[in-house]
Amino acid sequence: PSLRLPCFVIIAEYWKQWYHRRALEAVVSTQSTGWLSGLHIPESYLTALVQATCRKNGWPLDKSTLYTTVTQHVSAGDVREKLHSGCYVEGLYLEGGSWDVEKGCLRKSKPKVLVEELPILKVIPIEAHRLKLQNTFRTPVYTTSERRNAMGVGLVFEADLTTKEHNSHWVLQGVALMLNAD
Repeated sequence: PSLRLPCFVIIAEYWKQWYHRRALEAVVSTQSTGWLSGLHIPESYLTALVQATCRKNGWPLDKSTLYTTVTQHVSAGDVREKLHSGCYVEGLYLEGGSWDVEKGCLRKSKPKVLVEELPILKVIPIEAHRLKLQNTFRTPVYTTSERRNAMGVGLVFEADLTTKEHNSHWVLQGVALMLNAD
């Protein structure tokens, strides 16, 4: 009788984890626009996004990454199409620069404007060897403007922003994306 209880606990834990994985995959596959700031650990959503795409396409997980591009959509209501793999992310704030909607690239920030909202960002899982970036700046995406949270962790992922300037210009400007506009 004493051997049955540990087996039951192990099986119950397995099914609980299985259920949570399926629930997260269901959320990933049904949403078109997401708000990462509303998640306790936004990295887990992005990881589930990559895992679901890798599983669907038969890609190796360790050779996959995220590719991002800024869309012309300003609000979530403007997004009409659903991506086959990936998602749209709303509620990101750009610090240290400005976004030119017409040209679709980074530009110098406007006078006296420190932070501005970024248009909808398209996040797409892709195989790393297929990703060829030119004229882009790998911008860090942080949880808060302090660039860390209470636990000392802040980097969520890196977004690819189109630019016509050299990357060193944006590094010196301190360009970063934030999930929360304090």
